[in-house]
Amino acid sequence: MSIQEVLLELPLFTVGERHLLIRRSLDLDEPSLTSEEEELILSRLFQHHQNPISALTLEQLTSKLNARLNP
Repeated sequence: MSIQEVLLELPLFTVGERHLLIRRSLDLDEPSLTSEEEELILSRLFQHHQNPISALTLEQLTSKLNARLNP
C-alpha cells in the first residue's frame, strides 16, 4: 500500500485506529515501553490521582534536584 493510498483511507479510520497508526509509526523511531515501564507509569498515575497534592511543582522539583546535584 502506498502512502497516497493510506492518506486516502485515513478519513475512514476510527479515532482509535488513527491513534494506533500514530503510535506504531512513532515506535519505528523509538522503542516502545516495556510492559514493566507501562505498569510503573500507570501505577504512579493512579497514585497521583488518589493524592494529587503529593505532586511537586516545577520549582520544588528544580530546587530538590539542585540540592542533590550541588551539595
